[in-house]
Formats: sequence, structure tokens, C-alpha cells
Amino acid sequence: MVGERVGVEATVFREGHDAVAASVVWRDPDGVEAPLNRMRPIGGGTDRWRTEVVADRTGTWTYVVEAWGDPLATWYHAVEVKAEAGQSADELANDLEIGARLFEQLAEQAPEQAELALAVAADLRRDSDDVPLRITRAMSVEARALADQHPIRELITRSPRYGVFVDRVRALYGAWYEFFPRSIGAELAGDPADQARPARHGTFADATKHLDYVADLGFDVVYLPPIHPIGRVNRKGSNNTLHPTETDVGSPWAIGSEEGGHDAIHPALGDEQDFAAFVARARELDLEVALDLALQCAPDHPWVSQHPEWFTTLPDGSIAYAENPPKKYQDIYPLNFDNDPAGLAREVLRIVLLWVERGVKIFRVDNPHTKPLNFWQWLISNIKAKDPDVLFLAEAFTRPAMMHELARVGFTQSYTYFTWRNTVWELQQYGEELVAAADYMRPNFFPNTPDILNEFLVHGGKAAFSIRLVLAALMSPTYGIYSGFELFENIPVRPGSEEYLNSEKYQLRPRDLYGAIDRGESLAPFMKRLNEIRRAHPALHQLRNLRFHHSENDGIIVFSKRDADTGDTVLVACTMDPHNVRDGWIHLRLDELGLSTGQGFWASDLLSGANYEWGEHNYVKLGPDQVAHVIVVHPFR
Repeated sequence: MVGERVGVEATVFREGHDAVAASVVWRDPDGVEAPLNRMRPIGGGTDRWRTEVVADRTGTWTYVVEAWGDPLATWYHAVEVKAEAGQSADELANDLEIGARLFEQLAEQAPEQAELALAVAADLRRDSDDVPLRITRAMSVEARALADQHPIRELITRSPRYGVFVDRVRALYGAWYEFFPRSIGAELAGDPADQARPARHGTFADATKHLDYVADLGFDVVYLPPIHPIGRVNRKGSNNTLHPTETDVGSPWAIGSEEGGHDAIHPALGDEQDFAAFVARARELDLEVALDLALQCAPDHPWVSQHPEWFTTLPDGSIAYAENPPKKYQDIYPLNFDNDPAGLAREVLRIVLLWVERGVKIFRVDNPHTKPLNFWQWLISNIKAKDPDVLFLAEAFTRPAMMHELARVGFTQSYTYFTWRNTVWELQQYGEELVAAADYMRPNFFPNTPDILNEFLVHGGKAAFSIRLVLAALMSPTYGIYSGFELFENIPVRPGSEEYLNSEKYQLRPRDLYGAIDRGESLAPFMKRLNEIRRAHPALHQLRNLRFHHSENDGIIVFSKRDADTGDTVLVACTMDPHNVRDGWIHLRLDELGLSTGQGFWASDLLSGANYEWGEHNYVKLGPDQVAHVIVVHPFR
């Protein structure tokens, strides 16, 4: 990401006892080389060396690791050891002359500091038996710094050149809000609890007005499920019934009808001008629009008749519909990339670029793990070559190896297993896994989605929503919620199911969002406060800095984030129990907070406004009415 510190490590060694060193050659997308970036040994006898690089703009940067002999470091070591052993000027004659020649060479490499280098060389050749006098200037801080900053490099060995695609800031940091445009401004003929049929379908004009609500809560990205025409063949009714009525609106993921496919807009939502107005208003509010990219079709999608080779035909001649046992999606045909991969890839590229032209720079990709990896690598690289600002979120709730490989082939972000990590040890273990993979995989924490109503929310009551919101918003630099979360929607279609009752995937779900705020029945004000905290604290814009601390109570999780550049440090203690009061001692790793051993600090709670005097060991008490301390660390002076 632009401005992010990225670590580069390598194993570096050589034969013999002469000093070895290493550096990184870092080049921008135009091939311009940055100043010498020396690597430093990590220590511990591992021969591992490390440095950090930073990019200041998007695009493909490259780096090469160079290992080299460091004759000045070799000289320094030899002369120091021999001088300490009391060797005479005669015994050190060759060493002193070698040093003089090296500093003369250094004077040629660094002409702006030639005076110092030549003075060192003259001292080393001084006609004197006083060895300490002759080497004093060479051993000075100034001379050593000169040797370090302008090293003499011999026997350079280079690694292959590696490419690093650098994304914009939104790739790592941002808050997402998902809503269905068709539900905004919708009206029903009766009580939604009775599965009443729609009297009015929401439009983009309605959704455009709704953007003020999203922006006021402090979100950065507004994410829309598919907005394309919805198939009529095998259309699903309310609660996924196979027997819809004439007024059922169907699933937005059943894309395509005689009205068009992936390049079209559902007529009930409006037209291209209405969508353009929606995007324009979002920009005015500093919101970005993310659009669902679902590579699948309804049975009446134009592709089905125009390109039957893009689908899987069963022995009985029918086209296979989608399944995720025990779930069945009779209204969706998956695409088959085996028969005409080049033709299908070209069409998808056309579709994505069309929406990029319409102002969409973020795509949430539905089930990418069911498509070939080489296709995604090709598509994403081609899109980014035309517009490096385009981002891709992988909705891949699948095996870890596939999730990680999707990130490696180019996906900007990924949904994660966060939704199902509901204990302290589960979250800590998973958080540490994500930090270890931060070089290539960026998580996006969603506590809920239209497909996932976790059991923790079903049985945890309102406190459970606050807990999951705190964890999502503060553990990960990018998180999101699906509309309805702020109203504590938590009724499953049946016990044990993760599907919502009256799921918005199959029917309109108008919500009284402002009324709920007025009645004190909404989590929206708490969302707004957390988003304000996120924006104000650069420590929360990063992933690599996530660190965990120990709590004696296994129902309280403690973690911190610290920004090395600004010193901004945020410490969070959050209960994992939505039903009971939890209390106990927490034990902090002071070094991770930028503090020295035994140092105390003012703990300013950004949620309650309280201030505490804290140190390494602190007592906390949390419960359903106060689920977390969100602390800014102010060290005692």
C-alpha cells in the first residue's frame, strides 16, 4: 500500500571470515532507483538480513537484493582487534595502508565528504608509532557513518528481480457498509413479518438519498449487491421458496434476463443516468462505490443462449445449476471456464472495464475460489494495467490454502474466518495468522453478511452486536457491516441456520433506520463513534502492528496497535461474553506500547471519556453495558 512500510528479508552469507553486507535496490514503476537501502542483520546467528521499503505511489515497483563483500567493515574489525591486542605500528603497517587506500576510494565515491575521508587516510599514514593516534579519526562516529552511508561494495551478488504491486490506501484501510438499493425507499403491501408482497420497489434515486446516512456514520465504502436484471426462470420466492408469486423480486445473484446481463442495470432500479448520479453523490460525500462481481447467470441470461459452451451440460441435456450442499440454487447457472476460457475471459474483462468507466473502482467478487486461479491472475493484472486504483475483494469462505493463493494472484482483500472466531484464543490465534500473512493478504472483517447470521449474534442479544463491532472495527484496518446489523437483526429462518428469516436476498426489507436512532434502538451512534476513532488514529489503519496481551480472565481479549511513525498507540480490552460481567487482571507488554520497563501511562478511554493511571498490570471490569475499553496511551514523562 502507498506509504506502508514493507519488510524485505534475505539469508546472506559468504565463505571465509571477511564481512558481508546486503542492500535492496528499490525501483519505482518508471524504473527510477531509490537511494541505497542497506539491510541489517536480524541477529541470533540466523544469517537473516532485513530492511523496509516504502512506495509513494501506486503501480508495480521492483526490488533486487544485493549481497556484497564489505572491505571497510572487514578492515574495522581487524584493526580494532589488533589494536586492542597492543600490536605496534610496524605490525599494523599493512592494515594501516589498506585502510588509507579504502578511505581514498571512499573520497572518490562521496566527493561531498572527501575532506573527512582524505583526513582519515592521512592520519592512517601519519609517521608515528602511536597507533591509537593514527586510528582515532577512523574510529570516530563521523567516519563510521561515512563508511556506512557510502559503502565500498565488492563481489556483488544479485537476486532475481521481484515485482511488488503497490495499491492505494483504501486497499488496506476502510469501513464498508452494504445495503440493497431495492430495499431503500421500498414500500410493502402489508406487514413484512407476514411476508407481504412489495407495493413499491426501491430505486437508485432513493439509494442516492440514503448515502447521507451512510456517510454520516463515517463509512468509506458503500457496497451494493448485484444491480443487474434478475432472471425469471426458476426465480426464488421469500425465504428461498421454490414457489414464487408474480410479485416476488428474486435474488440479485440470479443475474440476467431478457432485459440484459452483467452489463445492464435492473430497470426497476433506474437507468445509467440514475446510477451515474448515485456514484457522483457518493464522491461528493467521500464515499466509494463497491459493486458485486458475480460470475454466474440466471437460466434466462443472454449468455445461456448465445454461449452455451460457457456452461456445464449434464448427461440428460440440462444445464447444471449451482449447489453448495445442502444449499441448492436452482435459479443460478455457474460458468464453466474449461470449454472457451479465452472467450469467456475477454467478455468478463469487457464487463469489468465497463463498470470501471461508470465509476466503480472496487469489486466484491462472489465465490472466486470456484473459478481458475490463472483466470483471476490474468484478469486482475489486465485491469490494474489500465487502472491501478481498481481493488478486488475475494468472497472466498473456503480452505485456507485457496484463500491465501487468491491473495497471491492479485486479490486486494479477502473475507475471513473472523465471523466464526468467537473466543479469546480463537481470535488471538487467527489474528496472529493474519499478521504473519500481511505481506500479501489483507483481511476485511464482516461480522455479518446477507448469507451469514452467526450463532453468536442469534443468542448474544444487543451486547453481542457491540462486541463484534468493536472487534471488527479495531482489530482489522478494513471491516464492514451489512445493513440491519445496527438494528440487531438476529432471527434465523430456523434454529441452527445461518440464513436470516425473511432474507433480503429474496425479498425487499425496508428499514426504519432513522426512527430506530430516535428511539434509542440502534447501534448506529456506536458505529459512528468507532469510525471516528478509526479515522483519528493512524495506528488503526494498519494490520502488521496488531499485538495481543495477556488477560487472566479467558472472557476478555486484550490487543494493541502502535504506529511507529507517529507514536500513536491504541489499546483495546473487550469482553467476549455478551451475557455476564467479566473482570480480572490484564498484563501488558509495555515494549509493544512504546514504553520502557516499569513505565506508567495515562489511559484515556475513547468510549467512556474516563482517564486512568495504568501500568504493566491493570484491573478491568466489563459487561453487557460496557463491552470494551478503547484506550489511547499517553506515557508519563
